[in-house]
Amino acid sequence: MVGLTLKDLKKSYGAVDVIHGVNLTIEQGEFIVFVGPSGCGKSTLLRMIAGLEEITGGELTIDGMVVNDVPPSKRGIAMVFQSYALYPHMTVYDNMAFGLRIAKLGKDEVDRRVRAAADILQLGPYLDRLPKALSGGQRQRVAIGRAICRDPKVFLFDEPLSNLDAALRVATRIEISKLNESMPDTTMIYVTHDQVEAMTLADRIVVLRAGHIEQVGPPMQLYERPDNLFVAQFIGSPAMNILQATVETAGPSAMVKLPGGNSVDTGIAVPDTDKGKTVSFGVRPEDMTVTRDDGFLFEGKVALVEALGEVTLLYVEGLTEGDPVIVKLPGNHSVARDDTIRFAADKAKLHLFDTEGKTYRR
Repeated sequence: MVGLTLKDLKKSYGAVDVIHGVNLTIEQGEFIVFVGPSGCGKSTLLRMIAGLEEITGGELTIDGMVVNDVPPSKRGIAMVFQSYALYPHMTVYDNMAFGLRIAKLGKDEVDRRVRAAADILQLGPYLDRLPKALSGGQRQRVAIGRAICRDPKVFLFDEPLSNLDAALRVATRIEISKLNESMPDTTMIYVTHDQVEAMTLADRIVVLRAGHIEQVGPPMQLYERPDNLFVAQFIGSPAMNILQATVETAGPSAMVKLPGGNSVDTGIAVPDTDKGKTVSFGVRPEDMTVTRDDGFLFEGKVALVEALGEVTLLYVEGLTEGDPVIVKLPGNHSVARDDTIRFAADKAKLHLFDTEGKTYRR
């Protein structure tokens, strides 16, 4: 059964269009993550699904029913916001029970749902506490528990971890992952700008830019086979290195010339019509290694070394006009600033993008 269908969905504020005909099908039980830069429309799209933003054009379907004009309370959704939005004068129990009481559920049913949600989120010992007696992570779990109590068809999360510190973000992310496993038939849509959250939580990621969907797919598909230059640089941390290269030989395995004069056999198919053109050559920082051989991608001077323990980041200058090339090596390495080093990469890990930013496929 289909959970949600977004068909040519549009949103405008007066003459300003912010969502441009989005088409997306979300299956029941999927965990979908919307990611993109600030202002790309991910939160607006989520609020349209929730019914908090009016739909300008197109059609939104939940479980086979068009809900464009259905009020939020009738859509079978529950939303967890960036802020906890808890009632400070109510206990954890009463915060979680409040919506159910408004819906006039019986006392026993309210108690059953609240305690079931508390068990899932390990909130049982805190039911009699006020929000001020809880940590930030516990408060966010109460907000999630309040949503669980409603037994919704669809969960909507709007950057729920952005107000937490690093340790609490990890702990709460694990709780959300466990929640997803415990509710396999409930569809979840999650908005974030944090790609670690996206990569670890999502069944599929939806990458948005300026109100358009750039690519939809499982996390590793987007990481390994990005459709375009934008997705390639947005997914992955540090971002993919991009250098301008010239196509010397086209065909099934194109040869390109990199900055510094090296010619590289990419193993990527490029049409004959693109011979001689300037294209974008991409390689991820973690896919490069230090080499002493002549078969290297490029050679450069190390401008900065960041030793992080589990990895070492090298910033290499002189190969691009803008940002330095970043190399991510596992473990510790005895590399110093101003050292000149050669770097290589497996041919299968290389990427090429045409003049419009679209990926050349192998």
